[in-house]
Amino acid sequence: MPGTDLVRLRLALTAFFALDGFVFAGWVVRIPAIKEQTGASASALGLALLGVSAGAVITMTLTGRLCRRYGSHLVTVVCAVLLCLSVGLPPLTHSVLALGTVLLLFGAAYGGINVAFNSAAVDLVAALGRPVMPSFHAAFSLGGMIGAGLGALVAGSLSPARHLWGLAAVGLLVTAVAGRALMRCEPLTPADAGRTGQDAPRRPDRRTRALVIVFGLIALCTAYGEGALADWGALHLEEDLGASPGAAAVGYSCFALAMTVGRLSGTTLLERLGRTRTVLVGGSTAAAGMLLGALAPSLWAALLGYAVTGLGLANLFPVAVERAGALAGAGGVATASTLGYGGMLLGPPAIGFMADWFSLPTALTSVAVLAAVATAIGFATRHVRAE
Repeated sequence: MPGTDLVRLRLALTAFFALDGFVFAGWVVRIPAIKEQTGASASALGLALLGVSAGAVITMTLTGRLCRRYGSHLVTVVCAVLLCLSVGLPPLTHSVLALGTVLLLFGAAYGGINVAFNSAAVDLVAALGRPVMPSFHAAFSLGGMIGAGLGALVAGSLSPARHLWGLAAVGLLVTAVAGRALMRCEPLTPADAGRTGQDAPRRPDRRTRALVIVFGLIALCTAYGEGALADWGALHLEEDLGASPGAAAVGYSCFALAMTVGRLSGTTLLERLGRTRTVLVGGSTAAAGMLLGALAPSLWAALLGYAVTGLGLANLFPVAVERAGALAGAGGVATASTLGYGGMLLGPPAIGFMADWFSLPTALTSVAVLAAVATAIGFATRHVRAE
């Protein structure tokens, strides 16, 4: 594929990563308002959020086949349209059951687009020959920061319905522009990606499959923290530390900003430190930051903890997905991405149950525990190389 086409493809994929973060953040900063609207308890809200998880997991298991049949570019565009339309549905609900039902659709679109554009991005990374995967995830974080910041500005003046349907309109406009550019680019083939032979063995051996799952567990542990802070971070600041709705929304914005900074510098960090040191430093930093964010007695200390956590988690997910792809090609990417986003989507319901059993601050410390687990896995797999 010519260099200009690779640049066009990279820009289009970057736009979809940013759109995904923008729409998702717009939803999560309005969760406290939706919780009040439906009269849900913490555990009931956790069950409703399980609709996002269920929809995403079901779609993720099918998206790989859809990408092989129709191409990852078309699947990305279709899922983006569904994502934008479904984000406006939660404010229209007035019961936990109705909320869980519409979140099932939202989760299906969210899961599908994430697997589709990650698969396309990994092939593009191989074609470019540089570890630029963090730059795509930086776009997701940047979109999340903008979406959360916008939510903080309008939380006190716009209803959730007007806010989220406004996001839907913006998202559909971006999809129309970026989707047109993406559909003009042919999906990359193994030859385009600079590989010799097959993209990946049709049937990876048992050791390879096990290692892919291990790297998927790193993605799961780190994405769990992203999901937890997205869905429960603002609620913790508002209910436990007495923050206003606008100030509480700033919490996720701080987290997303820190992740954006970390991922923008991710390529340089990987080239200088290597993958193993990046995982060890990042996981340790995230664990310390989340302990501060969950247990700090003041708003500003908690916001600092959220930011430190974002810096630590920033590059762990991209590294895990890239290493899985190096071992098992597209199949490895799909497995690691599914486990990772499963952690992001299954974490919030788990936090909800733990919040009811113990307290929300105690439940959020589980993010620090899993960041430490990811660090340990990174150290244990430091000598693994792709064949």
